[in-house]
Amino acid sequence: MRRLVEKFSSSKPSPTATADGATVHVEVDGHVHGLSREQADALRDELEDALTARQEFLNTACERRLDGAFVVERRGADSAGHRKVFESFDEVARLFDRLPAEFTAEDLSATGLTGGRRHMVLWFFVEHPDFACSLASRQPLTAAKDGGES
Repeated sequence: MRRLVEKFSSSKPSPTATADGATVHVEVDGHVHGLSREQADALRDELEDALTARQEFLNTACERRLDGAFVVERRGADSAGHRKVFESFDEVARLFDRLPAEFTAEDLSATGLTGGRRHMVLWFFVEHPDFACSLASRQPLTAAKDGGES
């Protein structure tokens, strides 16, 4: 998912769209594609779904919002107390990068996370495939980055 968005964020010109009559012209990487309005509507819906995709894991879930925000939450929870909204996925990745090679929920306190959100974010790092770490211990809840990177 992340890689698809990154393809559009390079130094190349951004995709553009124009319309004339019943045809919508979308230009991507110098190639112009003509779409009917129905096809353009379907493409817009597919892009929105891809950009706002929700992933669920065993203990946690995450969602990308249209405004760019990235939400980490306890799976199945329905209150804001079991949710942390980050400005972007990149903010979550920077948080992970700053953590030591082995980290506990307490280490996440230093980043401003409090209460159960610390444990939830630690579980999220363990479960999400973009973060190379695994559960090292349940008591205290501890994760270890794969390869011992710090």
